Amino acid sequence: MSPTTPAYPVWAPRAASVSVVTGGTQHPLADIGHGWWALEREQTGIDGGIDSRADYGFLIDGADTPRPDPRSRRQPNGVHGLTRPFDASEFAWTDGDWGGRQLAGGVVYELHIGTFTPDGTLDSAIDRLDHLVDLGVDFVEVLPVNDFNGTHNWGYDGVLWYAVHEGYGGPAAYQRFVDACHSRGLAVIQDVVYNHLGPSGNYLPEFGPYLHEASANTWGSSVDLDEREVRRYILDNASMWLGDYHVDGLRLDAVHALVDDSPTHILKELAEETDTLSAHLGRPLSLIAESDLNDPVMFRPREALGHGLAGQWSDDFHHAVHVALTGETTGYYADFAHLDALDKVVTQGFFHNGTYSSFREKLHGRPIDTADTNGWRLVVANQNHDQIGNRAIGDRLSATLDDGQLAIAAVLTLTSPFTPMLFMGEEWGARTPWQFFTSHPEPELGRATAEGRIREFEKMGWDPSVVPDPQDPETFTRSKLDWAEPLSQRGAFLLGTYRALTALRRTLPDLTDPRMHRTVSDYSEAGDERWFVMQRGAVRVLVNFSAEPVTLEATGDLVFTSDDANVLRSGRVQLVGHSAAIVVTPASLYIPGRTD
Repeated sequence: MSPTTPAYPVWAPRAASVSVVTGGTQHPLADIGHGWWALEREQTGIDGGIDSRADYGFLIDGADTPRPDPRSRRQPNGVHGLTRPFDASEFAWTDGDWGGRQLAGGVVYELHIGTFTPDGTLDSAIDRLDHLVDLGVDFVEVLPVNDFNGTHNWGYDGVLWYAVHEGYGGPAAYQRFVDACHSRGLAVIQDVVYNHLGPSGNYLPEFGPYLHEASANTWGSSVDLDEREVRRYILDNASMWLGDYHVDGLRLDAVHALVDDSPTHILKELAEETDTLSAHLGRPLSLIAESDLNDPVMFRPREALGHGLAGQWSDDFHHAVHVALTGETTGYYADFAHLDALDKVVTQGFFHNGTYSSFREKLHGRPIDTADTNGWRLVVANQNHDQIGNRAIGDRLSATLDDGQLAIAAVLTLTSPFTPMLFMGEEWGARTPWQFFTSHPEPELGRATAEGRIREFEKMGWDPSVVPDPQDPETFTRSKLDWAEPLSQRGAFLLGTYRALTALRRTLPDLTDPRMHRTVSDYSEAGDERWFVMQRGAVRVLVNFSAEPVTLEATGDLVFTSDDANVLRSGRVQLVGHSAAIVVTPASLYIPGRTD
């Protein structure tokens, strides 16, 4: 660092004085303009006697207790402790030949570091990456790893967005993890949370107006996007993950909770800077929104007045598949009670695209222009962390469905015209639940969290008496994957099913064809029969949801069946109950009904 370079810069626009504490000594910072403070060595006469590797913190307006750096990269003693300097450039990357991975045609695998392995660390997760390679996925999507208070958490209570949680191994372990993924051909998507801050250890408001005093969302005060430096805090954080940590994409949590009335929406600004960085790095960088709006503005090009993100999650697909398999129609599942919901979703992307939502009690969503939209821009799943963990007991589909039904879920997800995403353990029908767990050190916060969960379930019609205590350590322990399960009979069958389906995606171009308008479907739920047929170019996907056998028309080659009892003869596929088959047909978009 040159003698004139400001050291320990921090934005604190409302402060009258700021000092840095390091090595047991206070050093006053100088106001260098625009709300920024820093230690100017030339101005203060500091001659290099400060150990730049020592832990440090900031004192604001003469406070007694130092606070961590808002842009801290490492918190070895938790979110209340001092910041330890971390130089990301010191890591010896081995991914120089890594060219990145475009989202189109890919398969995403979502995992939570703390429960993916028994040890719950980034280094132990590396030991399981070969399993993901064999599974045939392309992206590893990691739930938030930014620092939170406590030992275990989903990650959405983070308060220091730049620091990697020490319990996972800290920032150096994160670099090792990303490097290991790239060495195996796996891209990394990092889940980030820019819409709120966690309830414990959030000192940012002491530094400046990070939160909007007049606006709130489900999790508390909104982030104040009217402040330029707060916007910069977000943009620089995204650049850190994509640049310093070599990440290939970001999943943006609950963007509908971002309140931004500025001429350029923060998402558009983020997309512009990400595209600029992508051009500089020479590899694809993908931004994927989690949005409850059902609005294609998220991925519509910026020149067409969209935000220009790569894509967004689509819960409607999940709801349609979930109801078709389970028959559950409480709460927000009510509108998806019939197979016409699945039919609409696979051909139009959104079910609610300007239609009435009974759960929201209002019109919801906007239509997608299927003639001008690539299907891969919608990321879909039959299970994910939200749709499992936000159930009363965190039960997976495997808790209630048989092997055949679980295979159907895999078939529909991996052959849909969208980008499929799997949730860890789904590929072997994991019987371990994935529950909502926290470790707030403050007892009152723990009680408030548990009570809030119970209230959330009332509208879904779930029994609140069975909701596990998020603060009970056993809730966290129960949610860890059991890596012995893939060796079971169910595990081996489903793992083989998933591997076969990802292999088909690599060999049949129609399964990665991005043109939404080339997908057509048909269905029947008359009487006891419930079947669904989806045609994607020359690929015909046939599903029997009912327990009784059904015969459907199909001509060509049977390339996949979830049950060896399914047969193709004379232009007809005989499907046993709870099964699916895939036939490569002569290229035709005609969808026949059932044969007699």
